[in-house]
Amino acid sequence: MARYKQLLFYAAKLPAMPAEQHQAENKVEGCVSQVWVVPELRDDGKIYWTADSDSQLTKGLAALLVLGLSGCSPAEILSLQPGFIEMLGLKQSLTPSRNNGFLNMFLKMQKLTLGLASSASGSN
Repeated sequence: MARYKQLLFYAAKLPAMPAEQHQAENKVEGCVSQVWVVPELRDDGKIYWTADSDSQLTKGLAALLVLGLSGCSPAEILSLQPGFIEMLGLKQSLTPSRNNGFLNMFLKMQKLTLGLASSASGSN
């Protein structure tokens, strides 16, 4: 129960995502809830994330990833293995569908990171 409250706390702290970013290319597939993640590669070479969901609990999970991955370089994000999710200790507290959704959010963020990294290296 405490973990759910913490996720709801993180959801409330996540900045609002502009409605125009709720687009198909930002949508996370494989989640029961509607989830969107959007990266921004800044001049410092780091990626900063925004996320949104129609479910507050899922939004809290997205907020954990936003907090953890914002300010990381593309190489840092791409080097992460999904096993780190188990280290968070959430697996036992979440339903299998929420665990799967959390993994899908992470994998989508890696996919978007790869796209940004490819675009950035192509423009040099």
